[in-house]
Amino acid sequence: MRRIYESTVLRELLRPLGQIAIFVTATGAIFSVAMLLLALLFRGSAADRLLQENNHINIFAFTLTNLPQVLVDGVTLGFVYAAIALGYTMVYGVLEFINFAHSEIFAIGAFVGVEVLIALEGAGQLSSIPIWLAYVFLALAVIAGMAAAGGMAMLVEATAYRPLRNAPRLVPLISAIGVSFFLQDAIRFTESITTGQFHRIIPTFGNFDQRVSLVKLPLAGVVTDINIQIKSIVVIAAAVLMLVGLNYLVNATKVGKAIRAVAQDRPTASLMGINVNLIISLTFLVGGALGGAAGVLYALKFTRIDPFVGFFPGIKAFTAAVLGGIGNLTGALLGGIVLGMLESFAGAYLSAFTMGAAGAEYKDILAFAILILVLIFRPSGLLGEQVGQKA
Repeated sequence: MRRIYESTVLRELLRPLGQIAIFVTATGAIFSVAMLLLALLFRGSAADRLLQENNHINIFAFTLTNLPQVLVDGVTLGFVYAAIALGYTMVYGVLEFINFAHSEIFAIGAFVGVEVLIALEGAGQLSSIPIWLAYVFLALAVIAGMAAAGGMAMLVEATAYRPLRNAPRLVPLISAIGVSFFLQDAIRFTESITTGQFHRIIPTFGNFDQRVSLVKLPLAGVVTDINIQIKSIVVIAAAVLMLVGLNYLVNATKVGKAIRAVAQDRPTASLMGINVNLIISLTFLVGGALGGAAGVLYALKFTRIDPFVGFFPGIKAFTAAVLGGIGNLTGALLGGIVLGMLESFAGAYLSAFTMGAAGAEYKDILAFAILILVLIFRPSGLLGEQVGQKA
């Protein structure tokens, strides 16, 4: 028995790492090949001639030299979306409704984490500190964000969702939208009476803004330095840890077995001695905590937050969850990576291919266009399956 248990644990820890490697490699390869083929088709076009006049480089060489850095940026953004999408997919897998307040849970985690770091800065704890202590303080901020977001998620479930559990599906959905607006204004009110500011900027400390050179590649006659910010490495590493940890929790623990049982059949799970209310609360706690951690990581990556910071990342993470197959943990990972890659490629190349008519600001349109297409042609998502089999 012990050997079987150990093999199960090892499998559940290693399997998501293999999935991550496969998804990142496959998605990057597909987008890269598609973009290079598109660049070949545009050779000799008006966009190619304009690029050569302004930058002295043809459109294929431009695409090729920027490709590695675009892939790195796409992976980073994809893991951010995947981490946020886990909260949506956890709740949907158990209760079969979309927790639209999750984006504000994400924002609460971001604000709490940033306020902790601002308080440390005000106390003079972030200046001239050793590198290891900077990571300790960041971990402290992430833990504080997870605790606040997880606790708020449990409170929302107990007050806004549990009384409506047996109501028609539209009713808790409307309640979720109401909670979303309430939490937005609650954040604004709290910040106004405590700091008097709606916009908060994460303090600069440690070496998180430094860039690390990964490799130098000779591409199209130009030596291209592929680099990544240390904070992007932190975001990717933290997201991978969350994905692996959640996969282990759901598939290799008794709590995870109870979560899967409640997702499969709530009445039968109750008859088998499972405390359904407790398991649902724990599901919200885990999903909210992951959202809170993602909020702090998002603030670290993009520096500035406001009470509405969760709206667009939340909508995009929801799109990622639907794209991969909402209720499917692996689908959330795949959907996040695909969406991150799509936005990164659009932001880098759209302006060049359209001669400036459409720039990086149009990348959001692509995200929502993907959502519409998925809902029309494959409502269950890329890895979709029956909800009862999801967890």
